[in-house]
Amino acid sequence: MTGLLFALLATLLVGVGARDQVLVAQLAERQGARPSLLLVAIASGMAAAGLAAWGGAQVAGLMAGNARLFLVALALGLAGLELIVLRPRAAPAEPTHSLGAFAIVIFAMQLTDAARFVVFALAAMTRAPLTTGLGGAVGAALVVGAGWMLFGQATWLGRLRRGLGLALLVLAVGLGLRAMGAV
Repeated sequence: MTGLLFALLATLLVGVGARDQVLVAQLAERQGARPSLLLVAIASGMAAAGLAAWGGAQVAGLMAGNARLFLVALALGLAGLELIVLRPRAAPAEPTHSLGAFAIVIFAMQLTDAARFVVFALAAMTRAPLTTGLGGAVGAALVVGAGWMLFGQATWLGRLRRGLGLALLVLAVGLGLRAMGAV
């Protein structure tokens, strides 16, 4: 149960202003709020969260103690870097109406974003991939749903994302030092 709650909250927190949320908002603004666009984004986010949780559980079984803690620190550090470095792209000039093309693009974004790194880390740490994946999937659905409903209203989120990224980096450094026995 802890994995579900932590994954849900973490996905909601690091998903604010994320690339997938912004892309859904941009397409909803340009093409109208098509329900099929939202359903594809939700399905993609759920699949990416499930894969991240499964991957975390697979790796956690191969590691013990400090190695697993260092892996969690590394995943959180990558999530922090993603929040700081990668920015949402400008709205596509000629967005496609193809749901298949949209599914491929958003799945690639979601599979490598901060929320899925955090789900991976939580699944590795808690060894509860089912509940962690479920929490990440529900969080992903809420994040893209918010982008679909609130398009054009979130221009200030970039600074918040950089602050969250810095906090994740600090947490990752602390966990990494603890894993190495320096703290």
